[in-house]
Amino acid sequence: MNSAARLPGRISPNALLITTAAVPLTGWAVHAVALHKRLAATRRDPLTGLLRRDAYTARARRLLARHGDDVTLVMVDADHFKQINDSLGHAAGDVVLAAFGARLAAWAGPRAAVGRLGGDEFAVILELASDRRAQRLEQLVRMLNTPVVLDDGRTVDVAASVGAATPDVLGTRDLTALQRMADTALYDGKHTGRAVLATAQHATVPSINGRRAGRPGTATWGRAA
Repeated sequence: MNSAARLPGRISPNALLITTAAVPLTGWAVHAVALHKRLAATRRDPLTGLLRRDAYTARARRLLARHGDDVTLVMVDADHFKQINDSLGHAAGDVVLAAFGARLAAWAGPRAAVGRLGGDEFAVILELASDRRAQRLEQLVRMLNTPVVLDDGRTVDVAASVGAATPDVLGTRDLTALQRMADTALYDGKHTGRAVLATAQHATVPSINGRRAGRPGTATWGRAA
């Protein structure tokens, strides 16, 4: 058989060069996808799918810079969560936390920053004008106080304390200050079944990890416990 007859079975030099070059490119693409997935995993809480603290903080600050006075920061703390863990087990507690995460994400929408800060503590920052604040906070309280159905069919009564803070009321766009005042407002209405909006008085209340002395005037929304 002559050389011409063997040509169709050969790979041309140009094709060989392209194929060889594509091998490391394909390998890098696979590596890049895997790296992206690992990075995304570090941003998300594996139980709830919400942003972890650092990722939440970065996104929250961007939203504050972009929308300013038209944002609302909300802190959420599950009520009696230790009792759920102790009486029903940690698996039941995980279901409750996952349910809270799903409800917060649904309430806030895809453009918000929704984070699990640790344990049973959550934070949300979203664009929300003052004329819609009361209605939306009432809605959130109702959602969080809806019983959770466990994997085995049992139903668990749940509740959460909610505190909110806004730049237009408090005169600051600093994320740390807004979270501190929202947390103080949260503890001001702990176990009441109402969302509490921080006022300027909350900025002056001494607090340690949200536990505060005294009880300043508050605005509250939601149903009574």
